[in-house]
Amino acid sequence: MSTATNSTSGTLRNKEEGLIFVVIAGTYAFYLSGTLYVVGSLIGWALFLLMLLRAFVSGRWPAKASVPALVWLWALGMSMMLVALLIAHSDYAMGLGATVKSSVGWAKGWALLALFPLLGSIMAVRPAVLTRACCVMASQSWVFVFLSIPAIAFGMDGGLFVSPLKAVGGPISTFEVGLYGMNPETGRPRWSFFAPWAPAAGLMSCLLLVICAREKNTFWRRMGMSGAAVMCIFCQSRAGWAIFLGLLPTLYVIRYLAHPKLILLVGVLTSSTILLGQPVINGMLDVHQQVKDSRAGSTRVREALAAIAIQRWESEAPIWGHGVVEQGPKLVEYMPIGSHHSWYGLLFVKGVVGLLSLAIPLVLCLIYLLTRATVSTGAQSAFLLLLVIAGYSFFENLEILAYLYWPALIWIGMALNPLREGEL
Repeated sequence: MSTATNSTSGTLRNKEEGLIFVVIAGTYAFYLSGTLYVVGSLIGWALFLLMLLRAFVSGRWPAKASVPALVWLWALGMSMMLVALLIAHSDYAMGLGATVKSSVGWAKGWALLALFPLLGSIMAVRPAVLTRACCVMASQSWVFVFLSIPAIAFGMDGGLFVSPLKAVGGPISTFEVGLYGMNPETGRPRWSFFAPWAPAAGLMSCLLLVICAREKNTFWRRMGMSGAAVMCIFCQSRAGWAIFLGLLPTLYVIRYLAHPKLILLVGVLTSSTILLGQPVINGMLDVHQQVKDSRAGSTRVREALAAIAIQRWESEAPIWGHGVVEQGPKLVEYMPIGSHHSWYGLLFVKGVVGLLSLAIPLVLCLIYLLTRATVSTGAQSAFLLLLVIAGYSFFENLEILAYLYWPALIWIGMALNPLREGEL
């Protein structure tokens, strides 16, 4: 077994650590082979079975294994997603085949938002293994960009192939392999890296920045954080740029969350904002409008998708939703209704039950991690990771991308377990 060579992580101690390290560090290899979506969707269930097998053979759980109440709440919320799916399929008489297909989709999507925090709270996997693997993966973004530049210079098509594994089901974009794509509005290259589309690469760049910042080895920390920056810059995601820039000072400031001077500074800034009032609000609205105008076509499609999702949810299926996504009209370039936004998508597909099933554990978990962040550096990172995921829920569909950001979910699970606080 390969090693995570530093004084903190040392040799990988068990199969769980080895599996996690290989899959994360090998992300680009899996992507270029067209297997990343399948590997990312199955790794959680493989780790879960391995964990159960180890407990059965040894007759006991790891020493610090504990399932906190918030992890159980995530499990309950994601289970309710399945209940909403089954009821909606029954209401619309979709048949056994469609119900089974959608249930498999749930296991590859929403279920992972509960499964990985559960694994993080129980598995005997050290945080140092997770940070080193993420640094190795993020640093490869430099190589990926440099390999793409000659292709652009010679006018080559950035797309390489579509994986035959698309037969297993899932968004077709998750099986498309390429070096780069083209921004239809600017006509310039735009990188998605190992993500299915460029804004999703922006999400991953922000999450990797937070995780790589916890790496103790200076070389790998710099390589990982710079690789995350490369992803953010070249993906050209407006949300990614804004969140990444906000994270850079936050990673430093959050260390002093309970410091009296920081509390005083927050009070002064809050008071100043209240006094300035209207000018500040007008300035923020102007910046927001400029961002929207920078890609007017994309903004128009997003707004139209949201309007259609809300109208049809409210008038047709307010409680349990429609059960499945539906292709939108020409007005939205035939994009699926409810895509580009987790909350509108939940309302359309799973109704108000689905929305609450995500909102309740998400909000309570954010509140808990914020309170713990005053005394725990691990909770600080977990809070930022969950905050990024929550922020991106207004731009992306969290269900579809769970196969990518699962390392962040494992870290969150570790932070939710009070017995692991010393490790983080």
